[in-house]
Amino acid sequence: MQYDAAVIGLGIMGSAMAGSMVASGLSVVGYDPVDDARSRLAALGGGVDMRAGPIASQAPIVITSLPTPQALRAVTHDLCHHAKSGCIIVECSTLAIEDKTACRDVLAAHDMILLDCPLSGTGMQAAARDLVVLASGNSEAVKACQPVFDCFSRETHFVGAFGNGMKMKLIANLLVAIHNTSAAEALALAEKAGLDPQQTFDVISAGAGTSRMFEVRGPMMVQQKYLPATMKLDVWRKDLDLIAQFADENGGATPLFDVTASLYNQTNTMGIGGEDTAAIRKIFDLLSVD
Repeated sequence: MQYDAAVIGLGIMGSAMAGSMVASGLSVVGYDPVDDARSRLAALGGGVDMRAGPIASQAPIVITSLPTPQALRAVTHDLCHHAKSGCIIVECSTLAIEDKTACRDVLAAHDMILLDCPLSGTGMQAAARDLVVLASGNSEAVKACQPVFDCFSRETHFVGAFGNGMKMKLIANLLVAIHNTSAAEALALAEKAGLDPQQTFDVISAGAGTSRMFEVRGPMMVQQKYLPATMKLDVWRKDLDLIAQFADENGGATPLFDVTASLYNQTNTMGIGGEDTAAIRKIFDLLSVD
């Protein structure tokens, strides 16, 4: 059977994108090594396969949303044995540029196009078609993918040469990290001062002090409920390492980010790696002085 698109990696982000694509009327096939992830897509009306490579022969556009460079290399190997000539691979993961570039070159040797298209937003935003696609690479291939992007995003920005997408993503994530942490600090202080947490959220959201992360993750901090996660702390720490490496390579001064990263690192021993990044609020509760 032929599908409009395929998704390899049905985690928080991949499953949300696949679900939005199905809801938009596209035929979608997906793969994930986790049985439950495949079952969720099947329940939504998508097709599933037990291997990554073969689904690439069933769709002209393949989206990859993967947790590690090792996973990307393994998928690249599988695609080389199954994908059709001219297949467009849309790589959405947050991974080092050199890892993506190496896979791009391998796929190009098999007449496939790899795009570097990380996403700005959370899985929850993907389900609400509220992501921003940071597309880089072959411009004509990006245009060909636009109908697919429109299923889960509100904007696509073509940012130029392959790798620029990841550069822009790391800049965006630096701000996400700082804004997320500042939201936690402000809400923890408001509660210590005797203000109602929900009213504080409502007032700040309406004023000049708000941020997108305050609005997205503030409700979790108000309720102090961090499951289900839209971005797990364990995964987020990998992203923070990439930002630190990127800043070091480019000679950028990042004192605010450095403090933010150190606060996130304090969650390592708390046993909350599967919780949402909004759980950084717990650090401020520990640091508060009665």
